Amino acid sequence: MTDLQSTGQGLAALLGELAAYGLAIGFSPLHIGLLLLLLLGPKPVQRGGWFVVGWLATAALAVTLLLTVGHGLLLTMDKGSSHRTGLDLLAAGALLGLGLKELLSKEEDGAEPPAWTRKLDQFCAMPLPLLVGISAALEVASPDDLFLFAKTAGSLLAAGLGRSSEVLATGVFSLVSASLLLTPLLALVLAGPERVLPMLERGKQWLFAKGDLLVGLVSVALAVYLGWQGIQGLQLA
Repeated sequence: MTDLQSTGQGLAALLGELAAYGLAIGFSPLHIGLLLLLLLGPKPVQRGGWFVVGWLATAALAVTLLLTVGHGLLLTMDKGSSHRTGLDLLAAGALLGLGLKELLSKEEDGAEPPAWTRKLDQFCAMPLPLLVGISAALEVASPDDLFLFAKTAGSLLAAGLGRSSEVLATGVFSLVSASLLLTPLLALVLAGPERVLPMLERGKQWLFAKGDLLVGLVSVALAVYLGWQGIQGLQLA
């Protein structure tokens, strides 16, 4: 019974960690803003649905490739190992830099909308395959997202799961990372445009006003957590 409880607690901790990384990656004001504009435009379910499918596929593929590399190189990701400790500290530094940049730039801009909001209409006017391709590239382009994908793969490698369990955990991570995109899409499908479109418009305005601030706060919080993990790893090494 004790072994079962320990296994269950370990799995719950792993899923909680993956969920935290997935939500951090998924809170991308650019992608959420693009989806909201797609849902407010023509063929919202079709265009928005393919946009979300592209996000899910990219997240799953990124983690799968990192797991394949990790298994191929026989990387150990136990706490205290050089690979895990180095990744924790590098990720903490990248996220801290991003968070401070977002917070400081928000203070300087004041009431001005973020610069990225002025490019969204251009993105939405692109053909859907090109838009999905650019979205996928942006999803993995920033160093902070790459570190979070690497941390996700590292947590799975450290857990020592079987391949089928890794596939299942990767699927759960991908769904959680897309939850902020799936929510407005499902709301539109289930509740209908008459009820949902006004809320999407208000959500878009709120996102443009507060998105960068929240990204900064989330990045700093994750940087503190990963920095603490890295320091613990140094102490165990």
